[in-house]
Amino acid sequence: MKRGKKYTEAAKLVDRATQYDVAEAIDLVKKTAVAKFDETVEAHIRLGVDGRHADQQVRGAVVLPHGTGKSVRVLVFAKGDKVSEAETAGADYVGGEELIPKIQNEGWFEFDVVVATPDMMGVVGRLGRVLGPKGLMPNPKAGTVTMDVAKAVNDIKAGKIEYRLDKANIIHCPVGKTSFTEEQLTDNFNTLMDAIIKAKPASAKGTYLKSITIANTMGPGIKINPLKLA
Repeated sequence: MKRGKKYTEAAKLVDRATQYDVAEAIDLVKKTAVAKFDETVEAHIRLGVDGRHADQQVRGAVVLPHGTGKSVRVLVFAKGDKVSEAETAGADYVGGEELIPKIQNEGWFEFDVVVATPDMMGVVGRLGRVLGPKGLMPNPKAGTVTMDVAKAVNDIKAGKIEYRLDKANIIHCPVGKTSFTEEQLTDNFNTLMDAIIKAKPASAKGTYLKSITIANTMGPGIKINPLKLA
């Protein structure tokens, strides 16, 4: 794969054989930001678990202290007084059954996170086939199935992110933007890692944090020494 000149120059700053400590890695992720837009900084954490087993699943949510730098559009499925509660909290869209054909038939996905009250999950369940593959299905573990819709919306708008294993047992999460200060990125990264470490399944054997890499949208991967965090 041919890389551009800017990428090649940025990649020279990173020693691929080195596992950096967090401060060095954050410094490098800012120095290697060469795009004309404000790039997202992502963390990729490979865990020593087997997500095919229910007792080794790692999933949850955490509020990043400085947010993600992205404005998040929230859709809430609710009825009764929970509708006005969600609207007052700043939900972008609130509705019920009438949204099913819009999403299912018209392919409407103008939202980033879906929240639902428990009494609406029968309705939302009918969207499982379309929301599931996009990672948009509300889930109690992520705090997106709740009667406290105001708190859910406020947390998401404040920078709450969900983390979960992919099929390769890797968690991919945004930890901010390259315009953030090093302190802000470090705070966000450490908050995410603390949550993942606390979520270690009791049945997990051997090394839990296998590898950690951070990168900006257009830049090279920067390895972080997992032993410094475990």
